[in-house]
Amino acid sequence: MTTTYLLLKLAHILSGAVLFGTGAGIAFFMLSAHRTRDPAAIAAIARIVVVADFIFTASAVVIQPATGVALALHLGWSLDAPWLLATYALYALTGACWIPVVFIQIRMARLAREAASADMPLPPAYHRLYRLWFALGIPAFLAVLAIYAIMIARPTFG
Repeated sequence: MTTTYLLLKLAHILSGAVLFGTGAGIAFFMLSAHRTRDPAAIAAIARIVVVADFIFTASAVVIQPATGVALALHLGWSLDAPWLLATYALYALTGACWIPVVFIQIRMARLAREAASADMPLPPAYHRLYRLWFALGIPAFLAVLAIYAIMIARPTFG
């Protein structure tokens, strides 16, 4: 095994762990904050969650495909192998869910901050956004789990 391979594999595994771990952590903290129904708590947590998404998730989103393609090429794998195509599709699904979630989190934080400043309960718009945020999280989470399974098994699909 070459040093290049080991470094690429390490970066790929760590960025996958960051992607999954940050997503799970963000979901936990947003769910926990939401359960308090306290606009000030929700605003504070949502603000931190948005920063974490930009620092950790966005970095991993770039590193994952770059190291994945580099690993495949280094190992001589065809980039159009069915199992890789499946991971690309699931990764795209994850991204299609994650991008709107970031903007939803920003809006949720703003609505919670405004409610806290006015000493009012959370508005209906916040609750609608929360339901959408939650709904988008389910397929994204399942897609990431499926990517892990496919990467481990490398099935032939045929």
